[in-house]
Amino acid sequence: MSTDTEPTLTVKLLQLVLLSSYWGMQIWVTFISSFVMDNHLNRHTYGFIQSRLVPFYLHLGSACAFFNLTIYAVYHPSDLLDEREAFQIFIFFVSVTVSAVNAQWFGQMTSEIMADMHLIEQACGLGQDIGLSSNREAYAKLCETDVKYRHLSSRLWLYRLLSSLCNLCCIGCNFYSLCYMAENLSKL
Repeated sequence: MSTDTEPTLTVKLLQLVLLSSYWGMQIWVTFISSFVMDNHLNRHTYGFIQSRLVPFYLHLGSACAFFNLTIYAVYHPSDLLDEREAFQIFIFFVSVTVSAVNAQWFGQMTSEIMADMHLIEQACGLGQDIGLSSNREAYAKLCETDVKYRHLSSRLWLYRLLSSLCNLCCIGCNFYSLCYMAENLSKL
């Protein structure tokens, strides 16, 4: 279903809106809102908000990545691709794959583990302190004394790391795609 015709203004605008929306969400969720919530909300409120909003963000990001790939691939037939266009398709494909894995697996596992940890913390009277870095001694002691909590904590660390790496990979893919699009603008 690919075509070698020039995309319409509407298609170009849709591609730009999808790419810029995904980029904006990534910067907002990854950096700005995380730092603000960490410094102003207690651990359980922060965790609750994250567990509700991040899955939407991850799935919306996956959809943006998929539609970016689809639109680009339709207007760039494989037999007519130059090296840069082929690399751009590869970048979109990586973004789709990594964002889908993050949305379907890492993000989901992180939310489930965090919910289990919050139940244990609440039973011990923890979780109402402001900021993720406050009262570290109490959480370290809980890790030492509760085997289940220690296991959940190590799994949470692993899944957060993998999810963050996926997110950074997608940010890099989108940055490259934005640069590629900016290079191909005929006028500003």
